[in-house]
Amino acid sequence: MAGADSAQGKVLLAQAVTQAPAARGTELFLDVTINGNPKELVQFLLRDRELWASAATLSELGFALPAGANDPVRLNSLPGVTAVYNAQRQTAEITASAAALPQARTVINTNDIPVPDANASPGVALNYDLYGTQGDHGTTGLNAFAEVRAFSGKSVLSSTFLTQGSKSEDLAWQQNSVRLDTTWSRSFPDEMVTLRLGDTTTGALAWSRSTLIGGVQLSRNFALQPYRTTTPIPAFLGSAALPSQVEVYVNGMKQYTGQLPSGPFQLNTVPGISGAGNAQVVLTDAFGRATTLDYSLYDVQQRMLQAGLSDWSVDLGAVRQNYGYRSFDYGSDPAGSGTWRYGWSNNLTIETHAESTRDLVAGGAGAVYLLGRQFGVVTAAAAHSRNESLEGSLFNLGYSWRSNEFNLSLEGTRTDGDYRDVASLNGAPVPDRSGRVSVGWGSELLGSFGLSYLYLRYPSEQASRYVSATWSRSIGARSMFSVSVNQDLVDSRNSNVYLGFTLALDGNISTGVGVQHDRNRTIYTANAQQPAPYEGGVGWRAAGQYGDSSLNGGSAEVEYLGRYGRAVAGATSLGETRYAYAGATGSLIFMAGRPFAARRVDDGFAVVSTQGVPDVPVKLENRLVGVTDKNGMLLVTPLNAYQNNQLAIDPMQLPADVRIERVKTVAAPTDRAGTLVEFGIQPIRAATLILVDEQGQFLPVGSQVRANGQASSLVGFDGQTYLDSLEEKNTLLVQTPKGRCTTRFDYVKNGQALPQFGPLRCIKESAR
Repeated sequence: MAGADSAQGKVLLAQAVTQAPAARGTELFLDVTINGNPKELVQFLLRDRELWASAATLSELGFALPAGANDPVRLNSLPGVTAVYNAQRQTAEITASAAALPQARTVINTNDIPVPDANASPGVALNYDLYGTQGDHGTTGLNAFAEVRAFSGKSVLSSTFLTQGSKSEDLAWQQNSVRLDTTWSRSFPDEMVTLRLGDTTTGALAWSRSTLIGGVQLSRNFALQPYRTTTPIPAFLGSAALPSQVEVYVNGMKQYTGQLPSGPFQLNTVPGISGAGNAQVVLTDAFGRATTLDYSLYDVQQRMLQAGLSDWSVDLGAVRQNYGYRSFDYGSDPAGSGTWRYGWSNNLTIETHAESTRDLVAGGAGAVYLLGRQFGVVTAAAAHSRNESLEGSLFNLGYSWRSNEFNLSLEGTRTDGDYRDVASLNGAPVPDRSGRVSVGWGSELLGSFGLSYLYLRYPSEQASRYVSATWSRSIGARSMFSVSVNQDLVDSRNSNVYLGFTLALDGNISTGVGVQHDRNRTIYTANAQQPAPYEGGVGWRAAGQYGDSSLNGGSAEVEYLGRYGRAVAGATSLGETRYAYAGATGSLIFMAGRPFAARRVDDGFAVVSTQGVPDVPVKLENRLVGVTDKNGMLLVTPLNAYQNNQLAIDPMQLPADVRIERVKTVAAPTDRAGTLVEFGIQPIRAATLILVDEQGQFLPVGSQVRANGQASSLVGFDGQTYLDSLEEKNTLLVQTPKGRCTTRFDYVKNGQALPQFGPLRCIKESAR
C-alpha cells in the first residue's frame, strides 16, 4: 500500500477502535484461521451476531492497534478486516489486509541444500600419461607424466613428476626427470577454508598476477560448498493475502514452484539467464485467483559476491624458479601476499591485494559495481608499488553488459612510472599498456557475430595490436557455416581468413571442410571424426590438407576408451615431416586393501563394497556403471567432490540368503580422493522348511514356529515356512492348535540356490 493509503488506513483503524462500545456479549473460545493460517483457541465475544475481541487479544494475533484503544473491538469495523463466525463448527475465519495485519517477511531460498558430510577413506591414487613418437631418421621420443596422491579424511598429499627421453640417429638416449609440484592440503568444508603446504599459486585478482611459490597458503575455497551460490541472486518481493502457490518464470521458462504462507515474502532464487532478462512471479491463492508480478533482473558476473560474503587468500613462501626444468629451485628471499574480496552489498563488491618481498612492496584496491538491474557492471582498481628507489602505479577500468542477444565488454590497464610486482622480479615484467574490447550479437535468423580488439605493450617493446571478426550460423540441426578474420594491425602481412563448414552425420560422426588464407598461400582442409563413446569403445579421426607443398598431407588417429583408461595411436605426414605416435592415460588406485585400475581420476570417486557378494549391478544416479567383481568390489568414477552422489544396487540380483541394510545411499567424497561405500549386506543361513506331524500330514496353516528359541515364523500352505536366522544345528518348536511339537535338523547348503529341508517330522511334546 502506498504511503497515503497506509496513513488513511491507520486513521480508520484508530477510529474503529476508539468508537467501540464497552458492552459485553457471549464469551466464546473459537478455532481461528487468519488469512488461511490456523491459530490456537482464541477468546471472543459474540454480540449482535458479530465477533468482538479485546485489544490485547488482537495485539497478540498481530493486528496493529493504536495506543489507548477502547475494549472490546468489533472485528468487522477494522479497515481491511472481514471476520466470519461459524456457529456449527465453532470457528472464526478472519481475512486481513497487510495494513491491518503487519507480518514478518517470509524468506525462501530456492537453492538451499545442506552441506554434505564429505570424507575420504585412506588410499593412494596414481594418474599416469604416457606418450611416445617415432619419426624420420630414427628420432624417438618418450614422455611420462605421473601424479601420486595419498588421501584420508579431508587431507590430500599430492606430487607430480615429468620424465622426458629422446634419441636421434646420431645421438644416444638423453633423459631428464623433474619434480613439478608437491602439496599437502587440508580442507574445512563448514568454514569453506583450505590450508595448503608446499607448492602452490598465490591468490590474485583480475588486475594483479599470481606467482608460483613453495610455502603455505590459507584461503577461502567455495568449491567445498558447491551447492552454495556466491554471486548476488535476485530477490523477488511481494505479499500474499492468503496461503498461495508461487511459480517463478525467467524469460518464459519456469525456474521454481513452491508454497507460501500469507503475508509479505522474499523469494531468493538463481536466475536461469546470462545477463539482462525479465522475471515473472505468479501467485495462486487458496481460491484459485492468480496474480502476476513482473521484475527486471541482471545476472551479474562471477567477480561479484553476495552481501556479507568474503573471499580471501594469505600466502607466504619462496618464489619457484625454473619451473619444469629443475625440481628444487626456489628463491632465497621470502615473499608474501594477501588477497581479499567482500560483498559490501548485492550491488557492490570491494577488493584489495597486497604483496611483498625483499625491497618490494605493492598493493592496491578495486571495486565491482552493478549499475542497477539492467545496465551492466563497472570495475575499477588502482595499485602502487615501491621497489628500492623505483615507484609506479597501475590503473584498471572495465565495463561489461550482456543480454540474450547482445554482449559488450571493455577493459583497460595502464601503468605509470616503474610499477612492479613479485612476478616481475622473477619473470616477465608487468605490461605498461593493455586493453581489450569485444562485442557480440546473435539472432536466430542471421546467426552470431563477434568483433574484438586486443592491445598489449611491454616496457621498451613495440605494442601488439590485433583485431578479429567472426560469424557463424547453424543451418538446420546438423550443420554450421563459420567465417573468421584475424588481422595484425602492426604488421599488415599477418592476416588470416578462414571459412568452414561442418556437418553432423548419424552414428556421432562429424565432418568438416574449410579454406584458410594467410600471407600468400591458400590451404584447403577436410576432416572427419567419431569420438569414442563415454561408456567405452573405439573412436577415430582423419584429416587432410592441400595447397602448400611444405604442408600437404594428412593425419589419422584411432583411440580406445575403456574402463581402465584411454589408448591412442596415430600417424602424421605433412610435407617432408612424418612420424607415428602412441599414448595411454589412466590411473591405478589402492583402497580398501585392494588395487583398482581406472580412467584418469581428477575428482572424487568411490569404492563400492557388497561384502563379498559378486556380480551385483551398481547404479550411479540411476545409470548402470558396472557390477562388483569376484571380491564384491567396484570402483565408481568420477564422482563430484563435496556433492551428494546417489549410488544404488539392484537387490533382485542378490542371493536369497543375504540381509540388506539399504539399497540406496549417498556418497560424498572429498576432492581428488575416494570414499568407501557399503550397503550393509550380510550373508545369513536361510531356508524353506516343510513341516509335517507324526502321521505325515502337513502342519496346520498359521502354526507358530520358533527356531533355536529366537527366530519366529508362521506355517503356510503345504506345511511350508521360511526362516532366515538358522544355525548349523537347529531345534524348532512349533505351536499348533493341538499343542506343541519339536523337530531338529542340520543346515547344509549346496550351490547358490536357497536350500529346502523336509518333510521334517514334528514330534508332539508329551503332557506334563
